[in-house]
Amino acid sequence: MAYLELKNITKKYEDLIALSDFGFSVEKNEFAVLFGSSAAGKTTTLRCIAGLEQVQSGEVWFNEKNYTNSPIQGREMAMVFQTFALYPHLTTRQNLAYPLKKKKVDISETNKRISETAEMLRISHALDRKPDTLSGGEQQRLAIGRALIQQPKLLLLDEPLANLDAKLRHDTRAELKRLQRDLNMTMVYATPDQLEALTMGDNITIIKDGKFIQKGTPDELYENPKNLYVGKMIGSPEMNLISAKINNQKIELPFGTISTMNKKVDPNFNATELMFGIRPNDISISNGDNSFEAKIFLKEPLGDVTILDLNINNIKLKMILPEEEAIKYQTGENVNVQFDVNNSYLFSSDTGVSALTA
Repeated sequence: MAYLELKNITKKYEDLIALSDFGFSVEKNEFAVLFGSSAAGKTTTLRCIAGLEQVQSGEVWFNEKNYTNSPIQGREMAMVFQTFALYPHLTTRQNLAYPLKKKKVDISETNKRISETAEMLRISHALDRKPDTLSGGEQQRLAIGRALIQQPKLLLLDEPLANLDAKLRHDTRAELKRLQRDLNMTMVYATPDQLEALTMGDNITIIKDGKFIQKGTPDELYENPKNLYVGKMIGSPEMNLISAKINNQKIELPFGTISTMNKKVDPNFNATELMFGIRPNDISISNGDNSFEAKIFLKEPLGDVTILDLNINNIKLKMILPEEEAIKYQTGENVNVQFDVNNSYLFSSDTGVSALTA
């Protein structure tokens, strides 16, 4: 059995179904990411794990124990909220001590843990300051410290970096990953941010409308999306999608025909209306098989790479080029672009399900 496992969880708020037969699992010492857009059910999932919400059906198993109806106090978990939830009238030291005081940990042990936690999180200099005098990053580290000081067996993090600026989010992502490895701790991290999910997660579980969609490593989700939703969610810029049909082993696109890919089409797949997917980095400027004339209508420089926005017969596509190559081409110029069809995808237009075998 997995270290943490949710089995067929259903959670309702009156007429709103927040989770529907939802399940996923996390191994011990894993940094697991729960990834989905706003209102997908991420926060509700964490609250059900922590015992802050009672489920209508299903089970929450942790460390080989059924915690579905157990009180919060006995779950050996801690949770970091998006809002940090710090006590504004208490100092950093007092905020760290508060959960230990509730558990009646003795003073010497409390002081030891405060010192160790503050040093680990680099907030020792701020122990006698109140939250409103701390920077956003210091507040965030204090919120994490107040959870870590309890020495939980599982740490739940609900979009903890959402209120930080871009530079601080970048730095803190690395810090969190370092902490998780140094402490050998199991963490479940909820985020709507693709970059956070891909850079931090050992495994990523994608959730949509309260339902499990797909789980895998970042590479697995990128290379083998099970449906159109995953294909669009993973990868930046997102996958180009073009309506298509298959005819005599050829893929017919609105602006031409390409040879079939080396990936196998599922023999049980019978949809006739398809979406052909190709990622921006799998389009190159070249004249050969599976190439088409396109007009560059916009360049988006991103430093070492540039996104080229293309128009092929009024169909808009994006491609990525190294900056040193992109400078050779100008907006308004016509170029021949080639699709790497062996790194392309097919999905049903109706259901979004992948037409390809794994």
